[in-house]
Amino acid sequence: MKLFYGEITDHQVIINDEEQQHIVKVLRMRDGEEIHVTDGKGKLASGKLIIEGKKAGIQVSEIKKNLPEFNPRLHIAIAPTKNIDRIEFFVEKAVEMGISEISIIITEKTERKNINIDKIRKQAIAASKQSLRFHFPTINDAVKLTDFLKNTDPEQTFVAHCHENLERIDLKNIPPLEQLTFLIGPEGDFSEKEIVFLAENKVRAVSLGNQRLRTETAGVLVAAWNYYNMI
Repeated sequence: MKLFYGEITDHQVIINDEEQQHIVKVLRMRDGEEIHVTDGKGKLASGKLIIEGKKAGIQVSEIKKNLPEFNPRLHIAIAPTKNIDRIEFFVEKAVEMGISEISIIITEKTERKNINIDKIRKQAIAASKQSLRFHFPTINDAVKLTDFLKNTDPEQTFVAHCHENLERIDLKNIPPLEQLTFLIGPEGDFSEKEIVFLAENKVRAVSLGNQRLRTETAGVLVAAWNYYNMI
């Protein structure tokens, strides 16, 4: 399936401008080839490619609506790493495994404060198309940990940390839920002050095993664990 991104309404399908350029200039696709367009919100249009100069369109033969989303829905709030490539790796892999939402959180030990969210959003779209997703994940702007907690449900929220002296439950003991939110800390982990703060807000702590994992590895592990629960 050759999948592209665009806008889909009851009356028309418009391929995204950057996608049009990619079709015409990079892929050099030909008029009449079969293509598919998703709006990233559960719609999928299928039809024949129409090339008009530097523009690309679609002659629609079918539109599918309300395609199923991933269940359970997973939201990972992750602190950015000093090397941004590591977070970009996490985003790509987590999107491939069906993550529903990603938030960038700023913690006490976060070294990188400036994040190019637009770039991350583009990477999420690219990974969604590559893995044939018709529901693209939400990528939120960076926010402080304290502000992030204001909009979370503690019954569905968990924090993964490495403080062995503090109580943690095993990942396998998390009860089945339709919506999950996981907090992943930066290099150096969350501070004990932050862990106590999270506990006071009734966020349960989780152990990801005996190994000490990098930030992006912990995020990928949680995404893979959730993906396994989907299938």
